[in-house]
Amino acid sequence: MMITDRLSKLFIEQITHELRAHQVYMGMAMYFERQSLGRWAKLFRDQSVEEAGHADKIMGFLNDVGVAFELPALKAATTRYGSALEVAQAALESERRVTAQFREISQTALAENDHTSYQFAQWFVNEQVEEERKVQGLIDLIESGINLFQAEPLLDQFK
Repeated sequence: MMITDRLSKLFIEQITHELRAHQVYMGMAMYFERQSLGRWAKLFRDQSVEEAGHADKIMGFLNDVGVAFELPALKAATTRYGSALEVAQAALESERRVTAQFREISQTALAENDHTSYQFAQWFVNEQVEEERKVQGLIDLIESGINLFQAEPLLDQFK
């Protein structure tokens, strides 16, 4: 099965976005490492690994449908943030961008009558609901004023 050039382009761009998110989340993890907040760092490191897995899932789909592509070059990601709240807000902005990107892919697939690509993209659209909810929960936790060290046992609910 072949997919349209437009959908191929969008999925290839999404690989870049997912690998970029992988880097950004790793940079966020490093921020927390420097603050001696190990469980916060692990949470963001685990999210980084999840983003790389999303890129891998898209690459597998493109291979399955016969699309050849180049792996993207990525720009540097910072490890410097002013606060935990800044980290969490940047993560939420990133997740909202990703949600919009997958919605565009889904809409394009429907417009091109490609139900296979649409169904594949829907997994990500549904995943994004959880991703945004988790990050919003972290923002709420941070904004509650709780000490970040004392909050570490609460982080299991955000996995």
